[in-house]
Amino acid sequence: MAEAAQKKMFVPLENNPEVMTNLVHELGLSQSLQFHDVYSLTEPSLLDFLPRPAIALLLVFPVTSTYEKFRSEEDSSREDYTGSGDQEPVVWFKQTIGNACGLIGLLHAITNGEARSNIVEGSDLEKLLKEAIPLKPAARADLLYNSPTLEAAHATAAAKGDTEAPEAEANVDLHFVAFIKDKDGYLWEMDGSRKGPLKRGFLGPEDDVLSEKGQELGVRAFLKREEQAGGGELRFSVLMLGPSFE
Repeated sequence: MAEAAQKKMFVPLENNPEVMTNLVHELGLSQSLQFHDVYSLTEPSLLDFLPRPAIALLLVFPVTSTYEKFRSEEDSSREDYTGSGDQEPVVWFKQTIGNACGLIGLLHAITNGEARSNIVEGSDLEKLLKEAIPLKPAARADLLYNSPTLEAAHATAAAKGDTEAPEAEANVDLHFVAFIKDKDGYLWEMDGSRKGPLKRGFLGPEDDVLSEKGQELGVRAFLKREEQAGGGELRFSVLMLGPSFE
């Protein structure tokens, strides 16, 4: 019990595209990519405004009993993920740091799919990814837990939001989940609090994570399940990782 009490806690990140973009650029993602607010998942004019392709989505939502029940039921029939090495379709990080789901979501977004080829050579992010790939999930989690570079970059980003940041020990009810498309075209739901990465379906070359099919298999399917089970609207927000505005 004493070990649990000493668990490292981070100040939660604000779901703010500027904050997220600053953090990933500081870590070592190319300036050619940035995060954008997705103001609507259905309004064509608001979707057309976004630069494509949508490389990853970060969904932020309140943790409800519906979510907890579905997560528990789906995970009950699955084994703990044990993947590692260059042949993994995706790099998945288990979350062991309290209130770090935003950071874990960011890492899933920028170390997988098309984003990986946009990591600056020699950067902290490239070094972290090279160290992480050969490791099993528990050792990967320890790598993040013990990274002073990651902790410092996160602390800087957490202090930059538009609203006053809560304490690191605060009980925050919001959770981040990432959706990414891998190099073979498969859509993955990436959540460090699950047993591993979740393959949600196949996307053709014409589809990105924000396309009709990408949403149908990913973020919209997630939200529909929550709304139906909860009997009402679910408050949520979405950030997209995509090309930077010129």
